[in-house]
Amino acid sequence: MPHLTYDKDSFYLDGKPFRILSGAMHYFRTVPEYWEDRLRKLKAMGLNTVETYMCWNLHERREGVFDFTGILDISRFIGIAESLDLNVILRPGPYICAEWDFGGLPSWLQKYPSMRLRCADPLYLEKVKRYLKAVVDEIAPHLESRGGRVIMVQVENEYGSYGCDKTYLRAIADYYRSLGVDCALFTSDGPCWAMLGGGTLDGLLSVTNFGSGGKGSFDLLKKFRPDQPVMCGEFWNGWFDHWYENHHTRDPKEAAEALDEVLGYGEDEEHPSGRGNVNLYMFHGGTNFAFTNGANHGGKYEPTITSYDYDSPLSEAGDLTPKYYSFKEKLELRFGPAPALEVSNTPKAAYGRVELTESAPLLPNVPALAVASTKGKYPTKGITPFAYPLWMEELDQDFGYTLYSVVAHGPFEEGNLHISQLHDRAHIFINGEFKGIKERDRRNDEIKLGLGVGESARIDILVENMGRVNYGGDLGYNDKKGIFAVHLGTYLSGFTMYPLPMEDLSPLKYSEGQQKVPAFFRGTLKIDGTPADTFLDMAGFEKGFVLVNGHNLGRYFNAAGPQKTLYCPAPWLREGDNEIVVFETDCVNDAAITFTDTPKLG
Repeated sequence: MPHLTYDKDSFYLDGKPFRILSGAMHYFRTVPEYWEDRLRKLKAMGLNTVETYMCWNLHERREGVFDFTGILDISRFIGIAESLDLNVILRPGPYICAEWDFGGLPSWLQKYPSMRLRCADPLYLEKVKRYLKAVVDEIAPHLESRGGRVIMVQVENEYGSYGCDKTYLRAIADYYRSLGVDCALFTSDGPCWAMLGGGTLDGLLSVTNFGSGGKGSFDLLKKFRPDQPVMCGEFWNGWFDHWYENHHTRDPKEAAEALDEVLGYGEDEEHPSGRGNVNLYMFHGGTNFAFTNGANHGGKYEPTITSYDYDSPLSEAGDLTPKYYSFKEKLELRFGPAPALEVSNTPKAAYGRVELTESAPLLPNVPALAVASTKGKYPTKGITPFAYPLWMEELDQDFGYTLYSVVAHGPFEEGNLHISQLHDRAHIFINGEFKGIKERDRRNDEIKLGLGVGESARIDILVENMGRVNYGGDLGYNDKKGIFAVHLGTYLSGFTMYPLPMEDLSPLKYSEGQQKVPAFFRGTLKIDGTPADTFLDMAGFEKGFVLVNGHNLGRYFNAAGPQKTLYCPAPWLREGDNEIVVFETDCVNDAAITFTDTPKLG
């Protein structure tokens, strides 16, 4: 069984000098059928360790109910890594950032109005400890002391970018130890005094995160912690994308040179290959399936796209890229030939054009969808009446859409309809007619309404949660989803709310022909033979999401870009008929999808 130790210059595995050459891959962003393929490619590039975050918000979507099955089966993921003789670094959080919804924190935490996140708030720590206990129950057999390959576990994540509550960090570290986690515990932070000072703990390994300037970052880390080896916990070899931005790429040769600077740190006669240790972020990025993407808020709201390709050495679809070979070359020059494993790209198929000939409108189906998607939790007519709108979190809803419905009774002078604290995007209907779109920090259509004595109007507001902020001061405190209030000369009251997580669409009744949006559109992809990976070109649609055989591929947003295709892994397809469902909110130019063998990320 491997045992990781270290002195001021080097790591040791079972007492022998060891360089940590790791790559990040998130099990929850890759279908389980492809975990072994991606991990084999990681090893074949010359890496000896895989690192992954863990997502509390999916493992405990409903408070007290844990899920470690399917794409969330962390024990199986670690087991595959172990079968390939790979070491494992785990980063369970509780906060992970990761451009993931709410930074991995479960949305139900926001139901506790007095709770303070990411600090030694007793109520928050109570919830954290319950989660960590469930995590350790899953990973315990894989700890190095029990014959497994988990050699390091992170305490929190980049905490110095957020706070400096050492009592909080110590509580997590001590709890890990009380649960029997006896491998190396570590913290990771940016390479500056404030971040290292705020996010580290005496007695724990400290690693630092950056994408370039390795020597300067390691020099600083050495000044801060002269008694430990240096490691880059996240070497940012690419970057992620927001809607309305260009696709980020990084030159493979430049990135490889920056990596080589990290590896060669401290190179001398005694250490001819250098003394730097590294974790590539990301080795394989994967996909923000369904509604799991996060968002940033640096003065305005910036949601992350569905693809988490990250311009990584391994593409979103697991393909070997020029960056993969550039990195492999640098690793082999310093550490010798990588293991001779046969690796190749998975087959891709261009299935062509599929007409979506059936459709079903959203609004008439809302009550039935709300009941089905929430497993009968809400009465058929929603929550009625309620004086003011409730946030999604107050409705026990984590992802998807919510319809807010209210009847305005006259008289009202004609005025503009205002929505307070819209989070994040709303379609407004008056008496069933579409009137406009309002967005959190961008679009704000003017919607006017006036009513005479005895007149009334039904106002329906369909709100999309486009991803919770995953980084910075707005984390949680200013990012509940839905709406706070509706104003039309005065604040309206008497709201019915329909939660629409869009997980059970069985009540829908489709008919031939096209419906006005928002609506669902359905068609059939026929596949002869073994299915292959493919990409859905959504050029005929504007804004929504796609289900393939019930699997949510994620959001598309053609007007915003940069992403123009959605990745569909072959394991979600089958020979014969495949059901394709598109939910579109904005407009349809061509009710068809083209299945192509090439991604378009911008």
